[in-house]
Parts: sequence; C-alpha cells; structure tokens
Amino acid sequence: MAVYTHLGADDLAGLIAEYNVGSLLSAKGIAEGVSNSNWLLETSGADGHGAARQATRFILTMYERRIELDDLPFFLGLLDHLAARGGPVPRTIHDRSGAAFRMMDGKAVALIEYLPGVSIDRPSPAQARAVGRALAGMHVASADFAATRANDLAPPDWQDLFQQCGSGLATINASLPRIVETHLSAIMAGWPDDLPRTTIHADLFPDNVLMLGDDVSGMIDFYFACTDMAAYDLAVTHAAWSFGGPGTMFKPEIGQALVAGYEDIRPLTQAERAALPLLAQGAAMRFVATRAFDWINTPDDALVARKDPMDFVKRLQFYAEAGDGPFTPAPR
Repeated sequence: MAVYTHLGADDLAGLIAEYNVGSLLSAKGIAEGVSNSNWLLETSGADGHGAARQATRFILTMYERRIELDDLPFFLGLLDHLAARGGPVPRTIHDRSGAAFRMMDGKAVALIEYLPGVSIDRPSPAQARAVGRALAGMHVASADFAATRANDLAPPDWQDLFQQCGSGLATINASLPRIVETHLSAIMAGWPDDLPRTTIHADLFPDNVLMLGDDVSGMIDFYFACTDMAAYDLAVTHAAWSFGGPGTMFKPEIGQALVAGYEDIRPLTQAERAALPLLAQGAAMRFVATRAFDWINTPDDALVARKDPMDFVKRLQFYAEAGDGPFTPAPR
C-alpha cells in the first residue's frame, strides 16, 4: 500500500456517494507498501437499502503499478469467493450498479471491506502456526475458483526486472550484481513445473496478515495472487515470516510452526517437500528483484517507504546454504 495519487475530499466524497455505505466522514492515506494508492475511509454507515452489512470503515485502493485492468475481476472475484466460504479475507464492496470497481481519472479504484486486527512483526510460534493454517485453508478453498491468472512474477520476470535495473543494481549495493549472477541461473535451471497448483496469494508478508491474539482475522492485499504452485506460496510465506531483524537471523521455531500449521490443513507431497529449499531461494530472489526495481524507480515525492532488497539477499544466501533443515515441521 502507498499513496501515489492525491485525491481531495470532494473527489473522495463523490466516489463514496456511488456506494451504499453512507457519506464520507474521514479519509487517511496509507503509506505502507509500494504498488497502489490506498486510503482508510470512514463513512456514516449504510442506509439500509440493499446493504449486506453496516460496516463503516473501508480500504479504498487506486491501482497504480504492475496491475492490469483485465486482472481486476480475478483479484476481486477471488476475495468474494474466499469470503463466501468463510475465509478471513475482506469482501469487495460493489457499487450501486453492482460493479466491483470503478474508473476515476483514468485509473481503476475499488472499495474493500475493512477487517479488524493488527499486523505482527514478531510472531510467536502459535501465531506462525495459525498463519500456516490460514494459507493452506486459502489453497483448499480456492480449489473450485474457476478463474485463473498466470504468475507475472515468475523466474523469467525476475530476470527481466534485473535487466531493467541495469547498472542501478550496483548503486544499491556493490555486491548485488555478482550475487544475482551467481544464484539466478541455478534457480531458473532447477525450477520445478510439476508440483500441485492452485490459486496462491504470492505475497503473504506479516503486513498482509491481521491477527487478533493467536488467530488470523484477515489476509489482505491479494494483488499478486495467481495460479501457481502451492508449495511456492508456502516458501514465499516462510521467507517472509521466519527471519528476525534485517533478514539476518533465521528463527527455526517460527519456520517450523508455519510448516506444521500448513500441514494441519494440507499435507505436503514428498515432491513438494523436496522442492522447498529451491522454492525458498526463488522466493527470496523474487523479492530481491522487485525491491531493487522499486528502489530505483519509486518517485522521490511518493508517500511510500522503499524496502531494501539486501534484506532478501541475506535470506537467499541462507536458504542456498541451509538445505532442507529450515522446513522441518514443528512436532504436532
């Protein structure tokens, strides 16, 4: 999440008038993340004419970067599909005409249900296990989701992003070009193509999970969701959750709890388990690529915190050396 486009109070009030959620009371830009403009909105509440709930807080998203308009029905339809099956995800708020998104100043915008909870930056094993269960639950619940979407951040796309970064990689860190050259070709050469596939989140970082105590109350920001390997999604989540500080210290109790929670709901196949070390290296490389690209290309005046790609370089190097040990599940 971020704010690249600035909307005035009149713009936001006019937009909210197109929904059955009452009138706009307040709006606050959200700075976290790097892809879209987002606001936390509060309204006076639905007027009772056709509204399913009396919710008064929402997230408004304006789609700015990496998201194609043709992909929005997939993203927003997935939220509605998972929410209808009781998943901890926000539903899409449809406007008075039934549309899941609208156009504003040439850009698509969507209103999303606000879910309670807090993002945890220092998870306990119990919380990590709950996240693993929620991720597996999403994979199971999306099995009958009819829509599909190719992963546009697959290994060839990482390579393309690095090429676009060019000499800018060395401005981030002098060692980065060499590290990418050392690891990327090996990851791409060994990348599996025969593991079970489903709809995956592909970006389940701690700031995309809301928790109430040890329970997951919400999984959000599905705008990288796609059809890909379930085990890759677990590897992405493992890389995102299992390290402390600036990516330098692996926390085995968190990684083990995450895998165990996942297998509480969806046991891994032998092939999936064997592939996890390479998939985790790929997950780390994916975030090195996107963070490096964003570091170089994010406008200086954007209300957004850039993220250091070297954090995931350290995770990549850890996974490359650690083998399958980090993926041993916690005792049941």
